[in-house]
Amino acid sequence: MASLKEICSGLPLDPLPPNRGRDPGVPHAPIRTPNLTAEEERLALRNALRYFPPSHHATLAPEFAQELRQYGHIYMYRFCPSFPLRAYPIDQYPCRTRQAAAIMLMIMNNLDPAVAQFPQELVTYGGNGQVFSNWAQFRLVMRYLSQMTEQQTLVMYSGHPMGLFPSLPSSPRAIITNGMVIPNYSSRDQYEKMFALGVSMYGQMTAGSYCYIGPQGIVHGTMLTVLNAGRRYLGTDDLRGRVFVTSGLGGMSGAQAKAAVIAGCVGVIAEVDEAPLRKRHKQGWLMEVTSSLDQCIKCIREARSSKTPLSLGYHGNVVDLWERLLLEFERTGELLVDLGSDQTSLHNPFNGGYYPVPLGFHQANQLMSTDPARFRSAVKESLRRHIRAINKLADAGMFFWDYGNAFLLEAKRAGAEVEKGDGGATEFRYPSYVQHIMGDIFSLGFGPFRWVCTSGDPEDLAVTDELAASVLEKISANASDRIKQQYNDNIRWIREAGRHKMVVGSQARILYSDQNGRISIALAINRAIANGKVSAPVVISRDHHDVSGTDSPFRETSNVYDGSAFCADMAVQNFVGDAFRGATWVSLHNGGGVGWGEVTNGGFGLVLDGSEDAANRASLMLGWDVSNGVARRCWSGNVNAFETIQQTMKENEQLQVTMPFPVQDEQVLDRALQA
Repeated sequence: MASLKEICSGLPLDPLPPNRGRDPGVPHAPIRTPNLTAEEERLALRNALRYFPPSHHATLAPEFAQELRQYGHIYMYRFCPSFPLRAYPIDQYPCRTRQAAAIMLMIMNNLDPAVAQFPQELVTYGGNGQVFSNWAQFRLVMRYLSQMTEQQTLVMYSGHPMGLFPSLPSSPRAIITNGMVIPNYSSRDQYEKMFALGVSMYGQMTAGSYCYIGPQGIVHGTMLTVLNAGRRYLGTDDLRGRVFVTSGLGGMSGAQAKAAVIAGCVGVIAEVDEAPLRKRHKQGWLMEVTSSLDQCIKCIREARSSKTPLSLGYHGNVVDLWERLLLEFERTGELLVDLGSDQTSLHNPFNGGYYPVPLGFHQANQLMSTDPARFRSAVKESLRRHIRAINKLADAGMFFWDYGNAFLLEAKRAGAEVEKGDGGATEFRYPSYVQHIMGDIFSLGFGPFRWVCTSGDPEDLAVTDELAASVLEKISANASDRIKQQYNDNIRWIREAGRHKMVVGSQARILYSDQNGRISIALAINRAIANGKVSAPVVISRDHHDVSGTDSPFRETSNVYDGSAFCADMAVQNFVGDAFRGATWVSLHNGGGVGWGEVTNGGFGLVLDGSEDAANRASLMLGWDVSNGVARRCWSGNVNAFETIQQTMKENEQLQVTMPFPVQDEQVLDRALQA
């Protein structure tokens, strides 16, 4: 394909492509405010020009300087490709190895406008989850991948391709690190400067590791969360007529509407930006849209009464919605909400991740860039109002949880009443969904396993769906009751996924599975490729938000209570261990779902090509990828993890894990300390 060959030829320099600037037809990232000094501006410009020969500096320097001052970052819009970026079938990439072609496909999917939140700023999701820092990096990476052999590895430093280095055929084809800043300098303000200088990057989780599969990835996780919230808080699997209120319809949060309907409840999702709201409605993920609070309340009452699943998008600020729900309760005594949460990007609260009431969307964006201090103050006041309404509704019987987006963390920093009197450092008035809902699932070894059919053929995806469902049904037949429930939830999901039209971008699927399920599914798909039932290689990966992928004390490891919740050994070991056990590429990031400096997370991609080598890699790497996290959770004292790792050791005699001895008599501690 001519356009793919063109981007694989490197930077177009003779002649330079025309500078078309920003495309008004796509959403754009908020203007960044790095507050660079004059010398830092000079350094940022010098750093950007490193990608180009001096003969072009006089042309490029003025426009890069303008981008820096106008948008707070040098994106190099001139070099943004003019043809559609999407996951083209793997055979169309001009590469010397299919492993490299698979990485190219995944990168292109991350930047597909149907998938990416701000495609021209190379942001996949979360407001600032970058694939690359600028378009020169994208073009150089595509060139390196097209040239790569199976004795080379591409080394990536925060979006920058350091180059191809000699390695072994068994080595990863790409090693990616994002934001690996020395801990004392890993602050939010330092990040803004480092990103503007072009020396570091926030890869979020699957954005900077080239493994995002669109909002389907979180539809499933959100569906499981809502189902299990119903079981825990409401004592039922039947959520018909139950109301779930939340906010955010942008990147990953855009999945909430679809997940609510699949779970059977009434989902009401507030969104201040009309563009993503209309996008989700057009995709069919939102059933209804209104900008009227009166209409919103009317729809809630009707859906509750008829017990009809509904996804309703409220175009407005979620604080207004919460306050109106409180007003209805105070007027009538009728509690119109059963479950509540939030999925605004509060890891990025002052740069577009959270829009304060009472400012409108455009008014807030303007204040964000012209008076950042006043905007910060408005965000903090809005968070305090947000929490006041939630607290009163929770006192009346509504169940609220933190969705791992740093909502309660930022609310606490803003002075809102979210303290837990006798809580530890990771605990608030409301639990993290990991603490109360998903944490024990992780400790059983279950987490978000994914695959992408690189042919782009929906028939291949249908075949893999059937293979996965059959594998899970077979394993489930002999599972314990606790494990069986997890399998049954996922069998239900995979059987219905095609009907719910989950695919956005690449032909991808996600489900939650444990170690046995992941390995069995991967081997079944690999056999199907070998015998021609699946027509092209399949990439397997997972969300970093998984059993062992992420150390995040306010999310993934918030239910680790031995004092190690702030330690990052698990994620780093995961990254290193996946690399030498057979992953095609691996990534390690600073920052993730709850923000820069708050998280360390790692991910992988592995290409299944039907070979015996691919089967061996999948078996070895997937086993480690799960057991690493289960062993860590076991050592911290989690009962589910203790039982899971014991069973895994019985099944694999080469696995030997250090097991903890619990203190059975607390008085032993009391006597020792009193002495």
